[in-house]
Amino acid sequence: MHAPLVPRYWADQGVERVLIDEGSINRRVQELGRELAAQFHDGREVVLVAVLTGAVVFVADLMRAIPTRVKISMVSVASYGASTTSQGAVLASALPSNIQGKHVILVDEILDSGGTIRLVRDRLNANGAASVQACVLLRKQRPQALETPCELVGFDIPDVFVVGYGLDFNDEFRNMPFVGVLGEAAIRARSNS
Repeated sequence: MHAPLVPRYWADQGVERVLIDEGSINRRVQELGRELAAQFHDGREVVLVAVLTGAVVFVADLMRAIPTRVKISMVSVASYGASTTSQGAVLASALPSNIQGKHVILVDEILDSGGTIRLVRDRLNANGAASVQACVLLRKQRPQALETPCELVGFDIPDVFVVGYGLDFNDEFRNMPFVGVLGEAAIRARSNS
């Protein structure tokens, strides 16, 4: 089977190839929703805590795929800026205050260095969550990511810089409906603007 072609508009923006197509993402998100729903039968509330801004697209689809009652909350973590590598995770907003005694699913779009997951998971546990699990759409095949505990992973991917489906570079490409690899020339051009 051939990899899907990059739609012309996105190719003109520097996206070199489709890594995960829209249909594959949709199917896997539905599976993740069912897996999450199957875990919680003790009557406690389930709260999805999404890492802004990248996880917004993923968490919107994921919460609709969970056939049980869930609440949603957001947390802002800064780590990339205008870079292709994490600069270290720092909380940029307060953590949700309504998690004591609840099951919390920490939702992020990508597990790269592991800093965001470790930081937020530790804080959620310290704030009295009954349980905390991490759910990411993508996990890079690099030591820091593979060593970071993560209960639910949508796709394992190579260590390449990806955009789309919420993932960005300089706040662009989030609206792309697939995950694609951004070329070096596009990265350089956008880094200098």
